[in-house]
Amino acid sequence: MSRVTLLLGGNRGDRDLLLTTAVESVTKRYSLLFKSLVYETEAWGGIAKGPFLNQVIQIETSETPMVLLAFIQKIEVDLGRLRNDHWGDRTMDIDILFWDKMIITTPELNIPHPFIQERKFVLEPLNEIMPDFVHPVLKKTIRELVAECKDKSSVQVFKK
Repeated sequence: MSRVTLLLGGNRGDRDLLLTTAVESVTKRYSLLFKSLVYETEAWGGIAKGPFLNQVIQIETSETPMVLLAFIQKIEVDLGRLRNDHWGDRTMDIDILFWDKMIITTPELNIPHPFIQERKFVLEPLNEIMPDFVHPVLKKTIRELVAECKDKSSVQVFKK
């Protein structure tokens, strides 16, 4: 069995309901190991408008990365995801951050996710549930990556 870490989030529609639905959809099929709090975060990348809700979960699976990727992309579409703008507004985005300590590079999938260390909205929830995990490429803990991150955008625990 593999431990897989996912980031889920979106900034359109009923953000809280969509995030809850996405987490439930994933955990109906896979065993949930850990779940961060929900964070409200500034949009990143300069295109999206309005704050996101984000959450990191860790699941366990015996499936392949491509099977999981197809499954989470279907969840995104089912929740209204349109892929119009790179880093644009979306109802739901689900990224595979880590797959155990594997390094996977294909045209469809890069694991670890290549922008983890640049994004405070990813690092803060990761730091909550796995601060001592060592990034398999950068060879630094999540805690160290948080301390070094230059992203100054707002990341706050979401209060309903």
